[in-house]
Amino acid sequence: MTFPTPTAENAARRYALLLLPAYPLLAIAGALTQRQVFPLAALLVLLTVVMLPQLLRQRIGPWLLWLGLLSTLLLLSWFGWAGLLLEGVPVLINALLACWFGRTLGTREPLVARFIVAIEGAARLEQPGVMRYARQVTWFWTLLLGMQAVLLAVLLLCAEHSGLLARLGFASPLHLPERWAAAWLHVGGYVLLGVAFLLEYAYRRWRLRHLSHPGLHDMLLQLALHWPQLVHGNRTVAS
Repeated sequence: MTFPTPTAENAARRYALLLLPAYPLLAIAGALTQRQVFPLAALLVLLTVVMLPQLLRQRIGPWLLWLGLLSTLLLLSWFGWAGLLLEGVPVLINALLACWFGRTLGTREPLVARFIVAIEGAARLEQPGVMRYARQVTWFWTLLLGMQAVLLAVLLLCAEHSGLLARLGFASPLHLPERWAAAWLHVGGYVLLGVAFLLEYAYRRWRLRHLSHPGLHDMLLQLALHWPQLVHGNRTVAS
């Protein structure tokens, strides 16, 4: 298996940072206006961001796949299913992230330990309490993301009028107001993760207060710079 070159990875990261802010704006616009063009555009942005490293290699295969998926999105939009597909994206993202965190719990390198290595160097894990805390926080994110995926799936299925069960003509076993379900699917779920991240950062500084900690800006910058190493589990990352 081959990975993109550092140049391609850097370019993909830059373009992704430019494209990603459009995704939530288009998703919210689709929820407010109920027009298929907005969820279609949001899905296209997400698809392009995910496939950017392969597309930037300038090979015909990834571009044919991208065009095929684009045609599928257009077909779904034609039948009015683009909005529902977009609403399923947060469920998929949370489920995949929960699996990503949880899969590393059975290894010697839980995912949060990779984050620590990327930001502060491998020697940081040798300091008292750090490795144990890394495993505990990996458990925290696994459970939070897993529960969030389940909650979002229930909202997607059981929301009044716009839920999948209602669209298929089935009675929902739960009474979930459509407005609140849509608000959590498109906004609340992301806000929860952002708040959880900030609270964990504050708790870590208190829990490991005997150690020095990088600032929030520096931490986020290092995570962005070393994202490929985090994905592939490479611990040979510069501090």
